[in-house]
Amino acid sequence: MAVQISPSILSADFARLADEAAAVAGVADWLHVDVMDNHFVPNLTLGLPVVEALLKHATLPLDCHLMIEDPDRWAPQYAEAGARNVTIHAEAVHAPVGRPRAPAPDLPSTRARRSSRTPTCCPRSTCCC
Repeated sequence: MAVQISPSILSADFARLADEAAAVAGVADWLHVDVMDNHFVPNLTLGLPVVEALLKHATLPLDCHLMIEDPDRWAPQYAEAGARNVTIHAEAVHAPVGRPRAPAPDLPSTRARRSSRTPTCCPRSTCCC
């Protein structure tokens, strides 16, 4: 398996987010987005509106790591917006076994990559960040 590079946008200048994403496009495989809600974890970062805006400009696929309460509600929306991967914490969902295996919505934007846009669970039982 080849090494893949996935820089976190948390280290980017948020005032220049599209430029920062473009700057790593030639060397990175993914853009990693840590979504934190100040409830599930003590930090507050960004949410779906920023991901939707970034997707309009990024050429790299987005890997969204949801460290939020109620990912059952939000994970499908990140996938529908176009995130290539959506990772959730098993302890935050109501059905931790059923949610990762649930099929992605049958939308034109997700048909080609149905399996890769299905939310998965973070391998750690506590926040990674």
